[in-house]
Amino acid sequence: MADTGEKTLKCEVSESIFCNSADINEHTGTNTGEKKFKCEMCNKMFSKGGRLRRHMMIHTGEKPFKCEVCNKRFNDSGDLRKHTRTHTGEKPYKCEVCGKRFSVSGTLKMHMRIHTGEKPYKCEVCNKMFSGSDSRKRHLRTHTAEKPFQCEVCDRRFSVSGILNEHMRTHTGERPFKCEVCNKMFSMGGNLQKHMRIHTGEKPFKCEQCGKRFRISGFLNEHMKTHTGEKPFECKACNKKFSRVGNLLIHMRIHTGEKPFKCEVCDEIFRNSGNLKRHMRVHK
Repeated sequence: MADTGEKTLKCEVSESIFCNSADINEHTGTNTGEKKFKCEMCNKMFSKGGRLRRHMMIHTGEKPFKCEVCNKRFNDSGDLRKHTRTHTGEKPYKCEVCGKRFSVSGTLKMHMRIHTGEKPYKCEVCNKMFSGSDSRKRHLRTHTAEKPFQCEVCDRRFSVSGILNEHMRTHTGERPFKCEVCNKMFSMGGNLQKHMRIHTGEKPFKCEQCGKRFRISGFLNEHMKTHTGEKPFECKACNKKFSRVGNLLIHMRIHTGEKPFKCEVCDEIFRNSGNLKRHMRVHK
């Protein structure tokens, strides 16, 4: 470090100027990679005292930075700045390949891997590669069976927070996803995506044996059983087997006597919708 003669100190590596020796000593740790600031609670080391102070808030629970819009609190001013963009809609980081914009630089960095194909994060169990550390973390739960996210209503547990959020809508009845063609509402974005194929006619799932195409992967899976002859669904009353669970449910009504389909004209009831449709011709 060098004294500039103006009661300031200059870092000879980065040429940054400082007013006192304490500040430049802390700064030089970022140049050398030296980590001399230690957390006395968990022994983690830091190159800057400021980073140690921010880290200590994890242990103390202190969150001094408050969002003036929703009152949410943060232990880091940078996290507060990122959060405020959820209110302002500001997305200052732009992908130079496809033009998509992001509110956080880290999200842009992960997005760029879609274009580059980079997958730097590896699962140590099965060697599968991932573009983001969060994706790898979620994947690891398929090996550990860990389900850290619990529904406060029914106690059901989930491995991913997003799936818990979707599940909560079964309790609240919330349906935030709207079809712009027919105005039908959905609780999950994926269900809206599948529904849109009714309007577009898109059938992206193809049977490799007969070429028949399907709108939903589940329909293809059921169709494949017509080729394999597989009938995994068995009636516990008479042991009859079915290739589709829906057919088993209809069959079970023979044993239970359930007839949930009612004619609105004459009140006659039927075991399945097909029988009701045929009956309705009597009234025409």
